[in-house]
Amino acid sequence: MFSRFSRLRTAALAALSALVTVLALAVGVPQAQAAGSLPCDIYAAAGTPCVAAHSLVRALYSSYNGSLYQVQRASDGASANIGLLTAGGYADAAAQDSFCSGTTCIITRIYDQSSRHNDLTVEGAGGAGAADVGAPADALPVTVGGHQVYGLEISAGMGYRDNATSGVAVNGQAEGMYMVTSGTHVNGRCCFDYGNAETNNKDTGNGHMDAINFGTECWFSPCYGGGPWVQADLENGLFQSDSGYSKNTSNTGTGPLPFVTALLKNNGQNHFALKYGNAQSGSLTTTYSGGEPTTSGYSPMHQEGAIVLGTGGDNSNGSIGSFFEGVMTSGIPTDAADDSVQANIVSVGYGGATGSTGSLTPGSEISLRATTSCCTGDYIRHQNNAAVISPITSSSSALDKGDATWIVRRGLASSSCVSFESRNYPGDFLRHYNYQLLRQPMDGTAQFRSDATFCPTTGKSGTGTSFASYNYPTKFLRHYDYNVYIASNGGSNTWDSSTSWTDDVSWVVSSPWAP
Repeated sequence: MFSRFSRLRTAALAALSALVTVLALAVGVPQAQAAGSLPCDIYAAAGTPCVAAHSLVRALYSSYNGSLYQVQRASDGASANIGLLTAGGYADAAAQDSFCSGTTCIITRIYDQSSRHNDLTVEGAGGAGAADVGAPADALPVTVGGHQVYGLEISAGMGYRDNATSGVAVNGQAEGMYMVTSGTHVNGRCCFDYGNAETNNKDTGNGHMDAINFGTECWFSPCYGGGPWVQADLENGLFQSDSGYSKNTSNTGTGPLPFVTALLKNNGQNHFALKYGNAQSGSLTTTYSGGEPTTSGYSPMHQEGAIVLGTGGDNSNGSIGSFFEGVMTSGIPTDAADDSVQANIVSVGYGGATGSTGSLTPGSEISLRATTSCCTGDYIRHQNNAAVISPITSSSSALDKGDATWIVRRGLASSSCVSFESRNYPGDFLRHYNYQLLRQPMDGTAQFRSDATFCPTTGKSGTGTSFASYNYPTKFLRHYDYNVYIASNGGSNTWDSSTSWTDDVSWVVSSPWAP
């Protein structure tokens, strides 16, 4: 009898808590401060439960304690599920590191945390693209909630899908969705989408998709600014309004924000809305809220209920993008619920400090200072995608300090060496190309891994540290004429000059300029 009473009391308390949350949301009180309230808890309390919840970095329900994603290693084809450190917590990235040690892994499945089990697997061929490949599991290391985890970095030819879902909106039903993505890893190719798509991987007509699109592709002119923009891929168009083109001159895109919340909701009949926010701070901005596209076929919508990630509905797969988390709901969430979800995302601390500085230990944040007498106040920083050296001081701008800060990672080609990830461009690494150092997104290829791996040794001048190229071991990181190269001590290239070579290839590993 006591056990039955306890269960009834627990159920009553849960119902009361949900009612309080709903009432608070109705008057606009943010709920992210409530202990244990994660995005799908917030949406459920608002009466619009998640029917899909995907994340590589954290739980999206406070009670979830299952797997987040699956990796497959190249050495023997074996697979492993990557779960959480604790229920409602963050990914156990160390389990991935251990399983993939000495080889490489790709992501083969992204688990749906909702009870619908709408898991995403590598996408097959479609009307506009050949079958995709899995994304490299280690391409996007990032700090979330103070934990070292991995996001999903999509290069062209990669994508995920589920064509046989449960509970996802079809034939004009209402739905909402958001994803946390990045404004630093985008392009203007079709189509970096997350959301509702066709079940046959083909374009079946207007209104048969309802997905968030994020990138710099302007389908309907005019678009304002340089993007990237949050748009609605409703099939046969990326829409910023009912007319397609932007009617909002202030919507110039998010710019290179490292973490972006992108949100779409659609009642499936006569209204859709687009929002975005900085996933590290602040609130959401609505860029459009109004009628469905005026072209025939969109009102009502004709969604088919598949879920796509990283490509268009017909597997148009020329886009690039980053994905950290995303959900889809049954019904349109309230604005108050959206605001609470944004507050929760911000509270997570995407891209926060790693907690380690000034060393070559993986996970440490550093800056690299030149030691040549001309340039002892100069640091390696990225500028227009290239590595250069320039003076950085305490009075330098936050942007300059960020550009001059790197996160040490285990060498992408050898764990006994190191790779350098950009602090403010997650997933971008220093790599050499035609001997020059560039900042580029990791694409998972063996060539990139080798080009982005450097092996530390005692500074050639007797000071600091020198870094040998992994695949050109007689060439070392060197500054020459304010650019950065891999250079030998004497050779046919101008940057191989023996003059001051030992000083130019010696660097001081120092505390990071970015906080």
